Amino acid sequence: MGHGGDVIAELTTDHREVEELFGRIDALPAGDKQRKVYAEQAVIELVRHSVAEEMYLYPAVRQVLPDGDTVADKEIEDHSEAERTMKELEGVDADEPGFDRLIGKLMTEIRSHLRDEEDNLFPRLRSTASEDLLMKLGDEVRRAKKTAPTRPHPSAPDTPPANKLLAPGAGMVDRLRDALTGRGKD
Repeated sequence: MGHGGDVIAELTTDHREVEELFGRIDALPAGDKQRKVYAEQAVIELVRHSVAEEMYLYPAVRQVLPDGDTVADKEIEDHSEAERTMKELEGVDADEPGFDRLIGKLMTEIRSHLRDEEDNLFPRLRSTASEDLLMKLGDEVRRAKKTAPTRPHPSAPDTPPANKLLAPGAGMVDRLRDALTGRGKD
């Protein structure tokens, strides 16, 4: 959750960590309870990552890319779709029939989103934004992930300024719930 470097390096490292968790889920047989543990860890990372992107990356995309509003709106819609899937997954155990369908749907949504960011958005951002801006965004994203929620909140605002005001409070409540339940611990 805080790797250093510019925003593209930071977010790409997050992508690899989530993909590693997806690989662990895929490697286990259906119904294995450890699949739920890995799914919860992936959701924690995905929510933190998404909130940080919505707070800092996408506002910058709106400013530096000529079609930034269109690009940012599409990325935020991808997040919303995945967040609804994560919310559904939250209430399903690994040995329930819906788990495999939902985790498969989430993996497909996320893998498509990550590919799109890495193949399209990140190269465009790298060629358009200054290195100073990319470094500043990396620092802001790292700070945001420390206080971001760890659970999906599909009805929460996903654009500034409301998300910047509400996310830290929701994050504090989520981390308290996680500590009390042991969620996200291996």
